[in-house]
Amino acid sequence: MMKYLEIERYAARDSILHRFDPRAKIIAFLFLIFSVVLVPDLKTALIGFFAAIFLFLLSRIPVTFVLNYIRWVAIFAISFFVILAFTFPGEELARFYFLSITVEGLYAGSLIAVRAFSAIILVFTMVGTMRFETTVKALGRLKVPDSLVQMLVFTYRYIFVFRDVFQRIWTAMGSRGFKLLRIRTVLYSLRTIGKAAGMLFVLSYERAERVYRAMRSRGYTGTNNPKTLMLAEFEIRLKDYLLAASIIVFAIFLHTISVFV
Repeated sequence: MMKYLEIERYAARDSILHRFDPRAKIIAFLFLIFSVVLVPDLKTALIGFFAAIFLFLLSRIPVTFVLNYIRWVAIFAISFFVILAFTFPGEELARFYFLSITVEGLYAGSLIAVRAFSAIILVFTMVGTMRFETTVKALGRLKVPDSLVQMLVFTYRYIFVFRDVFQRIWTAMGSRGFKLLRIRTVLYSLRTIGKAAGMLFVLSYERAERVYRAMRSRGYTGTNNPKTLMLAEFEIRLKDYLLAASIIVFAIFLHTISVFV
């Protein structure tokens, strides 16, 4: 069975970040995320990385929860690290036949890796301390275009439905003898997977048509605002302003000290 990304699993816990007003949290964390991914040097990026870990620990979300999903970021970061280490021009550190590792390549790869891990930790901290409907309503209150909010709602709602459909298709393929690791030829494997992807596309299109007609029959015109129907109510307090200001000031501080590092 497929494992689902249960990002809301720990949204009901109690911590300073769980009590943080969602609107202020989104603004402050996005400000910090952009600040971290744009820092120009490794030392400053490491400061941002440790700050991301500190905020994550404040959220009281189990470390194992993030580690289960951060491996995909690790694949991305390690790939860039290896490519840059061997291709970035600079002072040669070691050589393997016709390939050489440069100091500048290791530095650039490390910088990208630290930025990536910092950003994903901050994203998990921000989203993992709110329920999805709370996040959506907060985006609406922040004047995010209504069409974009609705697209986000429907995408989140039906991505799990489509995964269930694909799970049934994959199970049916397995029951008919298809084994990804025991294929006769590469061409046969690609042809079978292509047919499965095509079937998923057709089923997804048909389901979208049925959902659209059902919504139209219930009065949906494309301008209905789903975020107004959610029960989450927001009340920003002084400590929310102070916490948001502290995070934003730290984000600015990162770029200030990068000049002197």
